[in-house]
Amino acid sequence: MALVLLCLCLSSALAQTPRKQSPKDLPPSAFKLISVKTTGTKRYKSEEIIAATGLQIGQTVSEDDFKKAARLLGETGAFSDVLYSFQYSADGTKLDLQVQDAERFVPVRFDNLVWFSDQELLDQIHAQVPLFQGQLPIAGDLADQVSNALQGLLIAHNLQGRADYLRAAHEDGPIEAFVFTVSGPQIHIRNVAFAGAGPSELPLLETAAKKLQGADFLRSILRSQEDKNFLPVYLERGYLKATFGDAQAKVVQDSPQETAVDVTFPVDPGRQYKLTALDLTGNKSFPADTLRSLIHAPLNQPANAVQLETDIEAMKKLYGTRGFMAASIQPDPEMDDASSTVRYLLNIQENDVYSMGDLEIRGLDSRTTARLQDDWKLREGDPYDSSYPKRFLEQVDKEISLMGDWNTSVRESLNRQEKTVDVTLRFDPKSR
Repeated sequence: MALVLLCLCLSSALAQTPRKQSPKDLPPSAFKLISVKTTGTKRYKSEEIIAATGLQIGQTVSEDDFKKAARLLGETGAFSDVLYSFQYSADGTKLDLQVQDAERFVPVRFDNLVWFSDQELLDQIHAQVPLFQGQLPIAGDLADQVSNALQGLLIAHNLQGRADYLRAAHEDGPIEAFVFTVSGPQIHIRNVAFAGAGPSELPLLETAAKKLQGADFLRSILRSQEDKNFLPVYLERGYLKATFGDAQAKVVQDSPQETAVDVTFPVDPGRQYKLTALDLTGNKSFPADTLRSLIHAPLNQPANAVQLETDIEAMKKLYGTRGFMAASIQPDPEMDDASSTVRYLLNIQENDVYSMGDLEIRGLDSRTTARLQDDWKLREGDPYDSSYPKRFLEQVDKEISLMGDWNTSVRESLNRQEKTVDVTLRFDPKSR
């Protein structure tokens, strides 16, 4: 919670006031607010801060009004410090606000408010929440103010639903964004289009997008579709800097219970790069030729980044056969925009060799389990071979199939401290 300092500089205020009488001796005009000065902020305009206080020039004010104004600013979370001072005179009251901006703000994302453009939302929310500029502090009630403004916007346009938000973060990581949604009406996708796509890529994108028809519209979900299904279309063809913008929705059917939208994904393919070289560094346990044999990217052709990732996974599996379970292979591209070419350097870190840990077999009777444990050739402490579990299952398949049909799975659990691999073989009867 941001620390808010409410400071009433009475001694300073009295020192600045060229009078000896107490406030009760002043004329009524002395209590009219004639100016508000703000200092210390690099993020906000003075008029935005003043609007957030609720104070208005010309109103009759008291010390309690200044306390309330400072408290309101502090509670937003937009400021780590709020101090104020004021002075009376026969002409009126002057207020000085000294603030310090909060250190951390994160972006705001509008996930499914399809009835408004992003710019409309930004403008209309800012009109009601003066301290909102498209980002929010991670603490304070400014996010609640934005949510209330969105709710008012829905009501003003006779739209059903409830505006709410969540703080988005990866696992236990820091807050990365505030995601605002409206719940209530079903918002589904009718058609999908791609703005900026070329004729060669467009049919592939449209095929990949077919499963989105009828799906709920949520930008957070669609963003994952971009990365998983759309972006590879370009990465396979050498468009290594291709980017997709946020999905844009156009309402085509609307009722209190259901809204249908046509969705457009803006795409910028960028330039197409050809692969000119692919070099290896850091490999010690395998010769370069052995590793290169796993690479299927031809030189002087469009760089296929998707295939390269597949090839890198194959290289990691090869390292796993010798116990290098934590081997890391990082592709570093060196792009030459002038010639539209790219050279990859694969940085290999082999790291430690892992040994065999515990073996656990689940799903079989005790007699069969004991027999399979005896047949397992990797003993505790032996260098681990990641290809062995698959070979073992193929070896015992005939014996196990006499007992029925099984779904088999292998789970490898790495103990990074002990540098061991615990293996679990699971046998589940196939449903009939």
